[in-house]
Amino acid sequence: MKSIRWALLPFALLYGAVVGIRNWLFNIGVKKSYPIPGKSITVGNLSVGGTGKSPFVAYLIEHFLREEIPVSTLSRGYGRKTKGLITADQHASAESIGDEPLQYYRRYADKINVHVSEDRKLGVDHIRNTEDASTVVVLDDAFQHRKVKAGLNILITEFNRPYSSDFLLPVGRLRESKSGANRADVIIVSKCPNNITSQQQNELTNSLAKTDQPVFFSSIKYADLEQISGETPTEIKNVLLVTGIGNPEPLLKHLESHYNVIHLKFPDHHAFTRADIHKIHQKFNTFASRDKIIVTTEKDYMRLQQFDAVRDGSAPWFYQPISIAIKEETKLKNLLNKYVSKN
Repeated sequence: MKSIRWALLPFALLYGAVVGIRNWLFNIGVKKSYPIPGKSITVGNLSVGGTGKSPFVAYLIEHFLREEIPVSTLSRGYGRKTKGLITADQHASAESIGDEPLQYYRRYADKINVHVSEDRKLGVDHIRNTEDASTVVVLDDAFQHRKVKAGLNILITEFNRPYSSDFLLPVGRLRESKSGANRADVIIVSKCPNNITSQQQNELTNSLAKTDQPVFFSSIKYADLEQISGETPTEIKNVLLVTGIGNPEPLLKHLESHYNVIHLKFPDHHAFTRADIHKIHQKFNTFASRDKIIVTTEKDYMRLQQFDAVRDGSAPWFYQPISIAIKEETKLKNLLNKYVSKN
């Protein structure tokens, strides 16, 4: 493995140089960033894979809704089969807007607007021209999209895979150098253990924040499983876990603490096919004799619900809802409210 990493090092250095020059051109003003009018928040990361952006976007939505502050989301719509600017409606699907935007729409359809556009400037201009001027625009996964400039930049990194211990693609998982974190106004460490110690928090804070950026620590909260279809066995002992997300390990560990688990792992944002569903049901029919269910993530269900065999079939399908808990939450809420209220 080390020999492969050494072989890939020249490509990582070349990649880093190209990205570094691009960022430098933005920093000195040769390449222009469009300051988003009004209040806007970017949620992003430095690495590829699942760092926990979606649960934090949901956290922001719920916070602003509680504060009675209008909020809209804007995403690229990764994995969709459409182009251009689309505002989600009752006809939206994962194919038309992407799985993460569809998840926001399904949860908050009557309370927020959900938009997708690969051209973020086009998207924010549409929001500013059609929605209340006080609307907070939350840009999902736009930290590297420097053609627009949000008023508040929030960077997410995982507890077990912090960017401070990572390296550039293709050797590591970083999309840009660690110095890119200097653009963040707030850093969130996601997927922390519930028993994280003060020493661990201090060590991570020192390794991540090179300026005076506030660092917050969040952990995953698992709600009760939500049934999709089929009949629930009297007692659940066995789970076939089906995932197509960047990092399913926290969910796998959570379920393994309660059940005997077999995991069918698909690539991140996998476009499920009928052949995949057949494979899943074949595995379900053979991996245990009884007391068994199929569990997937809420994000994966956005792509799986198009199949009748999942949505209306006889096999007991469930999805796992999650949310996040944040240490020093009051401090974070005050920070968000102060940003929104300032002139």
